[in-house]
Amino acid sequence: MSSTIGLSSYAFFWQLSDAVSAPLSIHNALACTADLGVELFQICDYAPLEHMSDDELAAVRSTADSLGITLELGTKGIRPEHLRKFLHIARILGSELLRTMFNVPGHAPDADEATAIFTEVLPAFEAAGVRIAVETYEQVPTARILDVIRRVDSPYLGICSDPANTVAALEMPREVIDAVAPYVLNMHIKDFAFSRKEGWVGFTYSGAPLGEGLLDYDYMAGKIQPSQRNINQIVEHWLPWQDSEAETIRLENQWTQQSLEFLRSK
Repeated sequence: MSSTIGLSSYAFFWQLSDAVSAPLSIHNALACTADLGVELFQICDYAPLEHMSDDELAAVRSTADSLGITLELGTKGIRPEHLRKFLHIARILGSELLRTMFNVPGHAPDADEATAIFTEVLPAFEAAGVRIAVETYEQVPTARILDVIRRVDSPYLGICSDPANTVAALEMPREVIDAVAPYVLNMHIKDFAFSRKEGWVGFTYSGAPLGEGLLDYDYMAGKIQPSQRNINQIVEHWLPWQDSEAETIRLENQWTQQSLEFLRSK
């Protein structure tokens, strides 16, 4: 048993964005991932993906296959038609996992509606061998997500753990980790920290290089046991834009390298 370390498209957040003068394509990001010796890439909340044709999606899969990279998929929202669309995308990409979040603009399902939706769509996911991992985040109480997962009671529905997100809802990371551990299917790994704003008028809550912030990785790994349970660990960043494009890209790559070295040392 083992846990595979992967990179998220969020590890290339700025380099994939229009904020830089020469944005990477998803094919470029896959090549960079392979250059780092990483064999797993999660395409997460990457807007162009939803508008790609089947042939374009197949080309992404072909690039990944040629580089020895397995793909995972991430989106937001649980409307049935949206989940079915991403199941179709997952099949083309060969992804066995779809990460999602409950809420999107115009749709914020309560526990009853979410339970009904997952009960409706999961047979198709199970038939395709694709699991759904719902991410912990500040817009939906973790207890509500867990209530839905327990009610649906399927091995194809679980948690994508990200304790950094829930701090904004005053849910403490250790409490969230303890609660979700038995249900985790996927882990997002990013560090985080508070810093005083200029003049001491409040704080900024933002990202930190992995191992230098407030994330107690050893506690999290001890509770979730990714290696023992074959749970993949996906590197993300909350990196603010720096003083220049060049510095932002340099730091984004540096944080990725540091994250990989940190996780490989464990």
